[in-house]
Amino acid sequence: MKHKVALIGFGTVGQGLAEILQARATALEVNSGVTFVVVAVSDLLKGSVYQPDGLDLGLLLDLARRGERLDAYPDGPGMIKGWDSLTTISASQADTVVEVSWTDVKTGQPAISHVKAALASGKHAVLTNKGPIALAYHELQAAADAAGRLLRFEGTVMSGTPSIRLGRQALAGCQISEIKGILNGTTNYILTQMEAGTSYADALASAQRLGYAEADPTADVEGFDALAKVVILANALLGAHVNLTSVPRQGITGLSQADIAAATAAGERWKLIGRVTRQADGTVAASVQPLRLPFAHPLAGVSGVTNAITFTTDLLGDVTLVGPGAGRQETGFAVLSDLLDIALHSRS
Repeated sequence: MKHKVALIGFGTVGQGLAEILQARATALEVNSGVTFVVVAVSDLLKGSVYQPDGLDLGLLLDLARRGERLDAYPDGPGMIKGWDSLTTISASQADTVVEVSWTDVKTGQPAISHVKAALASGKHAVLTNKGPIALAYHELQAAADAAGRLLRFEGTVMSGTPSIRLGRQALAGCQISEIKGILNGTTNYILTQMEAGTSYADALASAQRLGYAEADPTADVEGFDALAKVVILANALLGAHVNLTSVPRQGITGLSQADIAAATAAGERWKLIGRVTRQADGTVAASVQPLRLPFAHPLAGVSGVTNAITFTTDLLGDVTLVGPGAGRQETGFAVLSDLLDIALHSRS
């Protein structure tokens, strides 16, 4: 079974996916019966190329590694170059549009428009950008339902670690009363370093030097990144209608070395926790804040840049998932897992 894919964006995640599809093509066909064919790539800076019979992923990756535009891809039968993203989405004969472009997290654009265009043209949509799902999940899901197409976004919360799929599929049949997790690796790394005796300033500098934190670390250390993920979990898994402005948020910048030492002395550990709880009246409360957890708590033992999430359920009790929350290959895998889900649904 062939499943045709159009990539909107060919940066780190798009190239990570292409590398996986290239390396695992035979295994994917043997194990799942699906052959993924990338028929189009459109990138705001790199240009675009469409080939209805499929593009050579090796050639695309070579162009990217050399810093060349996609226009340099060798010409072939039926090939079209120069389409913008919306034309690529609507005119390409893809089954699924993978939206991995740069997106303004304040507006969710252009990814929201890209996803709407994909669904309107009869295509499934996969994305890894947090902004569109945090800002417009219910609108986009309603559009997918109306179009009879699938919307998938595993990579938006814990990259390739399947937090969305665990909550939606593996725990289907359970009542989930609470979700809490370490959803930002940068802050977890800083807190781990501080517990080892490093000052906040030195721990942040180390995180920046290692590439875990941006030059402006505000999104991480003030809890905005975790906030977007909490909103996604609340709305997509617990059916809430919370938004980025309605959820209380507190980062880690107020924690001192004395706070860390006091927690350690009490057998506890500070973690930046994103939390979603179903109240007795059925409403959903959400928050992002530093919390002291006992050493015995599953989340307390998660150190460094690793992410983790605990689902509290009626039938299984607490179920904890631990894994990477970022990375080129990891996020590329998140897209692959969504593509496999869509392809197998389509076949059935």
